[in-house]
Amino acid sequence: MALNKVLRRAKIKRRIRKKVFGTVVLPRLSVFRSNKQIYAQLIDDLTGKTLVSAASLKEKSAQEGNKINQATVVGKLIAEKAQKAGITTVVFDRNGYLYHGRVKSLADAARDGGLKF
Repeated sequence: MALNKVLRRAKIKRRIRKKVFGTVVLPRLSVFRSNKQIYAQLIDDLTGKTLVSAASLKEKSAQEGNKINQATVVGKLIAEKAQKAGITTVVFDRNGYLYHGRVKSLADAARDGGLKF
């Protein structure tokens, strides 16, 4: 039986989340991508709290340009906020999405901003 897009992503997400776990020292950088926006969070899975978040919805500079440019702005923003919070190293959680396009540009921008993963 062929899986539809949503079930396929859920299956991949479960497989990734078995291995990827965030702590206060090494938080999880989770990416969510909707049709129009992109969101990133640094999460401590021990307490279930979001430490830092960034979204293209909240940022005016992210609203200009195409969606890959939006992801780049959000990646730089999450790296900047993480640096202010004293976080330098993270574990990347692509959340079931392919490491391509917007997810890749967000990750590259976060690396350029100073995050290590």
